Amino acid sequence: MRLFLIPISTRRALIYSQPLSKQLSKNLSYIDRITKKAAETWAKWEEAESGWKKSLVKYGNRVQERIPFEEWGLKSIPPLNARRETEEARQEKRVEVLFPGNAIKPDILGELRKIATERQDLHRRRMWWSFIIAPLTAPIALIPLIPNIPFFYLAYRGWSHWRALNGSRHLEFLLNKGLLNPISMPELERFYSPRLVPSDGKTKVGETSSGTVQYIEKKDEKMLLGESDGKELGKILNAPELAVEVERAVVQVREKLESEGQLVEEIKELDAWREKEKEKARKKASK
Repeated sequence: MRLFLIPISTRRALIYSQPLSKQLSKNLSYIDRITKKAAETWAKWEEAESGWKKSLVKYGNRVQERIPFEEWGLKSIPPLNARRETEEARQEKRVEVLFPGNAIKPDILGELRKIATERQDLHRRRMWWSFIIAPLTAPIALIPLIPNIPFFYLAYRGWSHWRALNGSRHLEFLLNKGLLNPISMPELERFYSPRLVPSDGKTKVGETSSGTVQYIEKKDEKMLLGESDGKELGKILNAPELAVEVERAVVQVREKLESEGQLVEEIKELDAWREKEKEKARKKASK
């Protein structure tokens, strides 16, 4: 696998794990097979024109949108089991972590350790709470023609927290063993550079400088991405599935900043910058 660290705002980033082609061809674990089957069933339900399946999918998608993007990111990291731990420790093959060096603080390993550890207690508590409460909803199954939605929801949330917890443990293991190889990707730096530099234009596009990071740290938190940027990032990293993760993270971070009263002119500035870029592209295409 390889990891991506994608800044959503100047103070929040999304971690995402992409499996390599060789790993995709391996036999799936029992839990992964169940997950795959559930995803296929959910996809079939989405095709229903009406009925309880359609309604369940509609509300289920809303619930999934509310799951924190941090949890989704940790869930993308494969669980750490005894076999994987032994193999990774024996091979000592370092996992690449691709990130934009001009948008992340120099202490990249410290940032990764924070992501790996800060939510472990939360996922552990909520995992056990979900698994303990789920059986108490069993009497609902006695009602004919009505699926036991509370049970399935609690079971899903319990699994989701379990997966995020084990993903965070895997990331922490890689950090403790020194098996991570942070790489600042020039393409990502060029993508983020126009979103980072002050209006004075002193920092050139594609330039990685400690000054840029210091400028970010001194300012209030501001959005770096829009919902549509996920597709472009997916192309740069050859990970089209990243678009959904970025879109979800952007929506959640934006809502949080709006609720905290931190977004004043940032969104307008970002939208204005996008319009200028589109206009430049149109002029270039017309020549």
